[in-house]
Amino acid sequence: MLIAGGGPAGLAAAVELGRRGIRVCLVEPRLTVDDDRPRAKTTSIRTMEHLRRWGLADRLRAVAPLSVSWSQDVIFCTALLGTELTRFRNAFGLYEGRSEHWAEPGQQIPQPLAERVLREAVADLSSVTCLTGHTVTGVEQDARAVRVTVTAGDGAARVIEAEYLLGCDGAGGVTREAAGAVYAGSSGERPNLSIVFRSPGLDRRIALDPAVQYWVVGPEASGLMGRLDLKDRWWAIIQRVDTRVSTPDPQALVRSLIGSAPDVPVRVVGTDPWVARMLLSDRYRSGRVFLVGDAAHLNPPWGGHGYNTCVGDAVNIGWRLAAVLQGWGDPALLDSYETERRPVAAQTITDSAAQEKLLAPSFAGHPLTGDGEAADRHRAEVAAALRAKAGEFHSEGLVLGYHYAASPVVVDDGSPVPSHTPRTYHGSGRPGARLPHAWLPDGRSLYDALGDGFTLLRLGPAPSAAFERSARARGVPLTVVDLTRTALHDRYGADLVLVRPDQHVAWRGSGDAGAGRVLDVVRGAG
Repeated sequence: MLIAGGGPAGLAAAVELGRRGIRVCLVEPRLTVDDDRPRAKTTSIRTMEHLRRWGLADRLRAVAPLSVSWSQDVIFCTALLGTELTRFRNAFGLYEGRSEHWAEPGQQIPQPLAERVLREAVADLSSVTCLTGHTVTGVEQDARAVRVTVTAGDGAARVIEAEYLLGCDGAGGVTREAAGAVYAGSSGERPNLSIVFRSPGLDRRIALDPAVQYWVVGPEASGLMGRLDLKDRWWAIIQRVDTRVSTPDPQALVRSLIGSAPDVPVRVVGTDPWVARMLLSDRYRSGRVFLVGDAAHLNPPWGGHGYNTCVGDAVNIGWRLAAVLQGWGDPALLDSYETERRPVAAQTITDSAAQEKLLAPSFAGHPLTGDGEAADRHRAEVAAALRAKAGEFHSEGLVLGYHYAASPVVVDDGSPVPSHTPRTYHGSGRPGARLPHAWLPDGRSLYDALGDGFTLLRLGPAPSAAFERSARARGVPLTVVDLTRTALHDRYGADLVLVRPDQHVAWRGSGDAGAGRVLDVVRGAG
């Protein structure tokens, strides 16, 4: 098994496969990760649940500079040293304490730190070999295998043969072209400029409450900024700044966001111009080549869904490939990867793109500083208008509520398909949905009781023997969890619930008649 690309998608796929004992070769051009290009900063509730399943959630939180307890808010203001306009609490799934709805809250952490945690996890897996400083430069395949040309930094090339290739090499890699796939979609209306800077002492000048993001609505420059650590490293995104037609001064732009503080030092350490992309590949698979993450879709960053969608792709294709390579999954199981994940990417792009017209400069039409009745009225009007941005910061319905009800490897029970409510999560035990979370009487998360393969939850008197016999006959790994002494039956709507390795419901029913047929469907042989 070969993975092209060692960003979040490739690393997540390597962890998912490596933990299942699959031999993996991961090829990644970068020797190290770049702290001055932090890119993603939001690890969603769903991604944190996957990290918990891998035993990595606590490790990631331990290295995150901003703990969830430090702040859960996004604040809109006239300047970092200015006046608050409004705030969004519990943004990006940041919640202190335990919630019945999920096993883990979200976490703010720069992508380079998240990648380091995943790199260390991959290094701990004896079944995974990492070729850093190497790039996949060519792909050929036939019915038997895929042959990948891997080129080192000095230009030396070799060919590695594998049964399958995961293309996690992003927009600029070779796997999408090798798969004959093309992007379709659009780009944002105006470019943006990301800046990393150091500013010792800036934190001591801020009168506003701690926030994971400060959105500045200002007359000279508008955008957002936040802390990379609790020392002196910060990030900023100046919205609607086109470096192709002008040469803006990044330090001056940062100072515009900060406000009047000429004595505060600002040292720019990195800049990165970019345009939001809303692009979706027309296919996710060609033979033995699968596109994962940015190679399959490019999401706009608003809401922080891009990196998390990549991890979701990796999990989805990872357990499928393991099932096929271990012999208990039918090769047809792989066909449902695109069926399940492409609609999720399309919906995520649509929901995120809706924020493209609601960036900070869109609200900077009136003077918002100063005293007096007019200034107070303008600030109140802008604060009211900013409520339209709630969907960017509160998206539990999108993050947790996506489902695979139309999948050929999910057994439809005829119940209503959950409607798409991007801001609010409504748990459903319907086949295809994420298994609604619960805390067990002994204090454990239900997710911690699930097996690495399929899990059968016993919630009522129906027997499980037929499923156990059928699973043994087919070599399907099956864990049976007896929950008959809990009060969870109504939450899941059946005596028996069959849960997939990715924590989505595959089937539910009130008896085990037809267990063999159910297992054949969910493993792709139905």
